Amino acid sequence: MVVTALVIVAVGVLVGSVQRARVEKRVAARLPVGASGMIAGSEPLALDAPGAEMGVVILHGFGDTPQTVESLARALHANGLDVVAPLLPGHGRTLRDFAGSTPAQWLAAAREAHGAMRARHERVALIGLSLGGALATIVAADDPKLASLVLLAPYLDAPRWLRVLSYASPEIAVVLPYVGGDALRSIHDPEARAKALAYGATTPGLVRELIRAADDARAVLARVAAPTLYIQSREDNRITVEVATRAFARITAHPKRLELLTGCGHVLTVDYCHERVAALVLDWLGGAMTGNEEGTA
Repeated sequence: MVVTALVIVAVGVLVGSVQRARVEKRVAARLPVGASGMIAGSEPLALDAPGAEMGVVILHGFGDTPQTVESLARALHANGLDVVAPLLPGHGRTLRDFAGSTPAQWLAAAREAHGAMRARHERVALIGLSLGGALATIVAADDPKLASLVLLAPYLDAPRWLRVLSYASPEIAVVLPYVGGDALRSIHDPEARAKALAYGATTPGLVRELIRAADDARAVLARVAAPTLYIQSREDNRITVEVATRAFARITAHPKRLELLTGCGHVLTVDYCHERVAALVLDWLGGAMTGNEEGTA
């Protein structure tokens, strides 16, 4: 019995090591790391605007890079805003670097970017996409003077089946060190999809940590004082409209507004509706500077 168990474990470890090497090789071939230690195009963005009335921090999503928010960042900068989009720790580098990163590091980077912008501007806005939305929510909850919060398909909850699987993440990781593969469904536009720098893979352990980050953010939604714009796609393959509306209902900030879009996937900042997203955000932040945001309960 003991021998059989040891054999099963040994086979599992062998299978896992083969899968790890195969996935890492595939991702490295598609997203090679340059001399800077980063994937080309994944670099953090810093778009200065001397004399800007507001500073904006944009946080990208899980396993992704500032490339997904660059179009939005440049649109905001073109309208006179001071904008930064940091590269979260572990992201935009090798898949193994990503696997070794932690939620504590991601949140620390978000807080650092927010603190640096707060030191430069009296009025600051936070924008977060997916995981970035969860991080932005946590940071916003600790800043009662934040001018505005914009949540773009924020990851604030997880489906029950994923939660159940996450409990077994240590066991799953033995045979499947990397999981995922549906990243392409997050972007409907084939042109934008081809430019994506997302890994398309993660670890079972990081899935568990992502859920914890979502839970931490959801728990502090009621503490967010800043006017909040929440944008969600009806065709999001990761977050359902039901999840989004439940999360939106927990937001007690006033004003608040929920916009449900059609025709794009989870990464709505690069998908077919990216121009609509930029227009909504610009309009909302313009209201934040004048105190005239339109709220929708």
